[in-house]
Parts: sequence; structure tokens; C-alpha cells
Amino acid sequence: MKLGCVVMAAGDARRFGENKLAAVFNGKPLILWALEAVPSEEFFAVTVVTQYPEVEALAERFGFLPVHNPHPDWGISHTIRLGLEALGPCDGAMFQVSDQPLLRRETVAAEAAFFRAHPDKLVGLSHGGVRGNPCIFPAAYFPELLALREDHGGSSVIRRHEEDLLLFEASAQELEDADTRQALRAMETRQKLV
Repeated sequence: MKLGCVVMAAGDARRFGENKLAAVFNGKPLILWALEAVPSEEFFAVTVVTQYPEVEALAERFGFLPVHNPHPDWGISHTIRLGLEALGPCDGAMFQVSDQPLLRRETVAAEAAFFRAHPDKLVGLSHGGVRGNPCIFPAAYFPELLALREDHGGSSVIRRHEEDLLLFEASAQELEDADTRQALRAMETRQKLV
């Protein structure tokens, strides 16, 4: 089975107030945590969609395919399209966001293996029945993903096909994302208390 991965690292992070990918968490920028969480051996190709030249260079260092997004203002749908089209033909694609620094490589690998056992199903990482990211889409859903517009992402496709969704359980902290600087600092503080 040809499974690809799209790392979505193109957004302007308006709520964060600066380039979120460069924000440091426990000594490393968020983008580095994101790329290190990708188990490249599970995927035939990994695309990293970004507007930032420094992220493109980092993606190349990991052996991933950088995909330049000159229009992050066109919304997440454009990032999805660019990443998916750059993967080329495949049986499924995982979409991973770049602001979950506690996401573990082993968890992503296990989710990919779970999808291979259920190749016709949508798979979402979750905790306690609440879906988060990454999510994996079989190729049958690619036309719907490519038809998305503006800031509508994969969640809108999943909502139309809830009956085909399987959840893959992970820890609550792995699903945490850093939408704001305050959220990132709070995550860091909780990590120090563990």
C-alpha cells in the first residue's frame, strides 16, 4: 500500500501573532518537533507545504519534499491541494499539522499501521472519543479534499462521512495544539511538572 504524508506548515497563525513554526518549545522550534514526529519509513513520500524558505530547507534535510505555498491566505484548502498533488498517485494520505509538539513518532507509526488494516476507512487520532490530528484519508476521498475551498479543511470531509471514521486512541497531551503563545507556555509548564 502506498501511503503518503502531508505536513501542513503554511499558515499565517494569526491567533499566535507571529510565525508559530519558529516558536520554541522545550528548546526546539515547533516545526522541528513536527518533522521529527513523522516516521518516514511508513510513507512512500512526505511533502511539507510551507510559505517559509527556512522550513523548505529543513524539510530537505529530513529527506522530505518541500512544496512552496505562495498563497497561505487562500486557506488550508490550498495547502491540502498542494500537498496532495505533490504526493502523486497513492492509496491514502495522512495530514499532519505542525503545532502538536508532544505528538510521538511511535504514535504516528501505529496510526499508519492501523489504517493499513482498515484501508477503506477514514482514520483520526483521538483521545476519549474526541478526534484530533493527524487524520488519514483513503484515495477515494481525494476528489472531495481537492474540491475544498478557502479555509475549509479535511474536517468538513470527515463530517460528511462520519460512518466511515475510525478513531485511533492516543494520549490527551499528544493531541494538544499550540494555537496561541499562552497555550504553548502552558504546555511547557505542564511538561515540567510531569
